[in-house]
Formats: sequence, structure tokens, C-alpha cells
Amino acid sequence: MIVWNGMERYPHDAAPAVATIGNYDGVHVGHRAILRSAVAGAKGRQLQSLLITFDPHPLSVVAPSRRPRLLQTRRQKLDTLAECGIDGVLVVHFDGTLAAMSGDAFFRTFLRSRVTPAAIHVGVNFRFGHDRAGDTDLLCRIGVEMGIDVVGIPQVEVGGETVSSSAIRRAVEDGDVERAARMLGRPFALTGEVVAGNGRGRTLDFPTANLDVENEMIPRRGVYVTETSVLSSRNISVTNVGVRPTFGGETLVVETHLIDFDEDLLGERMDVRFLARIRDERRFSDPGELADQIARDRAAAVAYFQGGESLWP
Repeated sequence: MIVWNGMERYPHDAAPAVATIGNYDGVHVGHRAILRSAVAGAKGRQLQSLLITFDPHPLSVVAPSRRPRLLQTRRQKLDTLAECGIDGVLVVHFDGTLAAMSGDAFFRTFLRSRVTPAAIHVGVNFRFGHDRAGDTDLLCRIGVEMGIDVVGIPQVEVGGETVSSSAIRRAVEDGDVERAARMLGRPFALTGEVVAGNGRGRTLDFPTANLDVENEMIPRRGVYVTETSVLSSRNISVTNVGVRPTFGGETLVVETHLIDFDEDLLGERMDVRFLARIRDERRFSDPGELADQIARDRAAAVAYFQGGESLWP
């Protein structure tokens, strides 16, 4: 997959492509349906598939107070897009000029200055242009006039709920990581570097790796069954998201206990995938009571996998 950062970097002489346009925050199962359609359409025409996306998120410019916390880091998003088989990603810088542009001008003037879409695949709820005034009906009219085929992809439902980035954010905020995973098509994951902690986990015989989280979205405070990827291995783990109230903590931390693993991880990159919620975070009367609870949490994580729950691909 090729990534172009900025419209000016996209080749002037690029061949026509089958494109899709959007923020694609989270690259959830609804997004994947659109991407599958675009990739298949490109292969059928013997063309390249292209995602046109925006950075920063448009709401950062038009309504900063309503800007959502993103579900993925840039690296996570690009990795997921590559897994979906898209050939190229054009990251367009979103600014005030672009925000003021009508949908018609965006396609006729801005986009066509570099990109020649043979077809555009979008969700049926696609909106574009100033004040999001453009919809798929306008896009179809533009397509007819410009010789671009427009393909609308129906919204996807999971468990009777329409999949959207907003719905996934609500699930993560509620700590309902299983619901979030169903809509994402994979577990919600945090990523970052392992940093030094205060060492209390090791004194309790449950050493933890403290994650310097790069994500904007973090699950609700509590203890979770997780799967951790680090040092090229995948490990069953238990992760606490919270402030460690037993020790009078106030700063939110994400600390993971990797089961049957005792390598030095300081400075290593680590990904933590959230599979199920075990319990809320709470204050214990003393470290011994906390250690007993961590042992039960660890047993719950082992039972989760022994009960037939397989690792996600």
C-alpha cells in the first residue's frame, strides 16, 4: 500500500483509480464493506484502488469543541487499511479553505486537479462539502456529468445496531469492549511504548508493563481480559485501566500483567487488545487483598480462553 501525504504529492500522471472517500476512523465493519467493494471494483477494471481521507479530522477545523477522540492512531489506521487490500491512501490536509468549499467545487476543482476517479464507492449516508450539504444524490449527479460511476454501499448492522465510529466510541467509553469488537470486526486496541512504573505489581507477584498510551480513546476504568502483542509474540493478559486507588493514585494508567511471561519490556512497543471486561476498578483495604483479587482476575482471563474463546486473527 502506498501512502501520499498531501494532495501535492499525488502523481500528476497517475492512472484513473477506483476511489472511496471518508475519515474511516476505526476502519470498522461498515468501512470494510465499502473498501471490499472498491477493491473488487478496481480489480474488475484492472485499476488501482484508492482511499482519500483527511487529516486532521474535519471537526478539528469546523467545530473543535465537537471533535471526536479518534479510535486509532495513524499507524494503527494505516496498518488496518493495508490489511483490507487497498492499493493507495491519499491523506488530504483539511483546513479552512477546504471546509468552505462546496461539494461540487471539491470534486470538480480540488479533487480533479490531481485525481481521476473512474468510480467512487461510498456509504449511502456519505456527506461532503461545506456544512456537509452534499449527499449521494448530488454525488451521483456530479458523477454523471464527469463520467464517474458512483456506487452506494448500504450501512451495516451488528446485533440490530447500525455500525458507526460514534457507536464504537460510546461502547469503548462504557467499557463494553465486546460490543466494540463486534462493530470493529476486531478487538479495540491501545498501542504505545512500555515505560517505567512504580514496581508495585512485582512486589505483589504480578509484574505489570505500563503503557504510555498513544491513543486518544481509552476504555472505561476497570479490569479487562486482554491479549498483548510485544516482542513478536501474542500473550494472554489482564489489563487495569485506572488510577490505582488502593495506593492513593490520581493519574490514569494502563498497566498489563502478561500471564506466564517475565521478560524485560521497558522501552518496547506494545499493543493491548481488549477482549472482555472483568470488573470495575475499586479500592482495597490493603495490598494483600488486592493481590488476592488480581489472582482471581488472572484466573478469569485464563478461563476466558479455556472456555473456547479463540485469539482473534
